[in-house]
Amino acid sequence: MTSGTNRVLDELAKLVTDAAGAAQGVRREVETAMRTQVERILNSMDVVQREDFEAVREMAARARTENSALIERIEALEARLAKIEGQAVPKTAKSSAASTKSRSNS
Repeated sequence: MTSGTNRVLDELAKLVTDAAGAAQGVRREVETAMRTQVERILNSMDVVQREDFEAVREMAARARTENSALIERIEALEARLAKIEGQAVPKTAKSSAASTKSRSNS
């Protein structure tokens, strides 16, 4: 009776092992099929890949930094221009006043 019980247990263990192996194979096939379907759906939706997104994000960050630097340069140049124009206005005003006096004297 002992050998009969061992034989049944051995067969049961073999059956469970085979079933586990088959389940893993089925799982791999299902994963592959799902991955293929998801990739097909994403490709049809024209979704951007991660690498492309990261590259564009980096370019945008560099552009924002460059924009900030250019805005600062423009503001500095505008301030210099305003200062130069501010200095030029009194000279023009003085010459206008002098020409107005000379016209009234004539």
